[in-house]
Amino acid sequence: MFIHDSYNNHQKKVKPLSAKKAINVFVCGPTVYDSPHLGHARTYLVMDALVKYLRACGEKVFYLQNITDFDDKIINRAAEQKIDWKKVAKKYEKEYLDICKILQITSVDKYARATDHLDEIRAQVKRLIAKGLAYETKNGVYFEVKKFKRYGRLSKQKLDSLKAGYRIDLDPEKKDVLDFALWKKSDEKPNFPSPWGKGRPGWHIEDTAITEKYLGEQYDLHGGGMDLKFPHHEAEIAQEEGGTGKQPLSRVWMHAGFLTTSGDKMSKSLKNYVTVADFLKKHSTYAMRLMVLAHHYRTPLNYTEKLATEYDTAWQKIEAYLHTVKMSEDLNEKERKKLSQLLYESNRRFHRALEKDFNTPIAIAKIYEVIAKAPKVKECREWVLEHLKFLGFEYSPKKFGTNLEKLLKKREDLRLEKKFKEADKIRVEIQKAGFTLED
Repeated sequence: MFIHDSYNNHQKKVKPLSAKKAINVFVCGPTVYDSPHLGHARTYLVMDALVKYLRACGEKVFYLQNITDFDDKIINRAAEQKIDWKKVAKKYEKEYLDICKILQITSVDKYARATDHLDEIRAQVKRLIAKGLAYETKNGVYFEVKKFKRYGRLSKQKLDSLKAGYRIDLDPEKKDVLDFALWKKSDEKPNFPSPWGKGRPGWHIEDTAITEKYLGEQYDLHGGGMDLKFPHHEAEIAQEEGGTGKQPLSRVWMHAGFLTTSGDKMSKSLKNYVTVADFLKKHSTYAMRLMVLAHHYRTPLNYTEKLATEYDTAWQKIEAYLHTVKMSEDLNEKERKKLSQLLYESNRRFHRALEKDFNTPIAIAKIYEVIAKAPKVKECREWVLEHLKFLGFEYSPKKFGTNLEKLLKKREDLRLEKKFKEADKIRVEIQKAGFTLED
């Protein structure tokens, strides 16, 4: 499989650094201070589908995701609610993991909390200071950006232009406005001990401390939202590559496009977001996955309530097909040959689309093509189910059991006897069981 690498701006093959190892994947997880919204869900659904597809194709994958469970946003939310920050983090972490289960995001092997990795964080800060890439002030420890020459390459930005529009920092001792915090000193609780005084880690250092522990100094694929390119992912690269002297940190950088609403990025700061929980009050889990994957992961997705309703309908068409009962599966030789050709060609194009930068819209179009063109026989239904599963749809249509088979036989006998009213009553019973009956 080839994925568009944001760092080098061309497609690169996704493969393990060593032939005997798994493909190591890391995705930036949530900061657990509030409910997840659809913008978050888009990235996590795309990455879930990607990992599941790789595994379905026989690849071994280790998928790591961090959870930022200690942050200024969490502290501020705790102050607003007048409760302990740990309760805030625990509450929203649980909500996030529960939402993942509902959305069938089940591919993550390891969730790693930042607070469980403070030793690794402090060790990385020490290493960067020892290498002359970081310095201490009375307010914290900072990474000196000008000493890492590749800073800005991922986001395709020049340092001078970045400085021009950069925010004023509160620490006057910083050497440069672009220098970012590795450790923030603070005597106010909550805080943690360190060689530089009490305080808490910077956001960026959490991720590289966690990835180095579980994936090593280099790994295969780093995923995340487009908005994380700068400064977060730039900082990750600077910290890890600067600290180890090895490059690249990740062989492939995969960024999902923005989910927008009315043309603006959906975000907490703009207060224009729709939470996943609110979406699921009106629409199905499957509709959300279908809506996300029907758009290429790198393109913007403009969300509207109308769009969500359209994908509810689109999923219902797939579901109706999977619940359709065919009275007879007998096909003549010509029909069987035509069907085999259709399934073979649809399968080939389905996989070719996914192998070329994970083009899920084309893959989904192939599924709809089979539904539209193929006869409603068991073989086709199994093909559709198999290819939905490639994209992470964990769906099992109701089984057509012995009792329904008896009803079907009884109805057919009644129709032959021209007892149509009695036959229609049985049709209603079959429909109640979740199946569509076609004559």
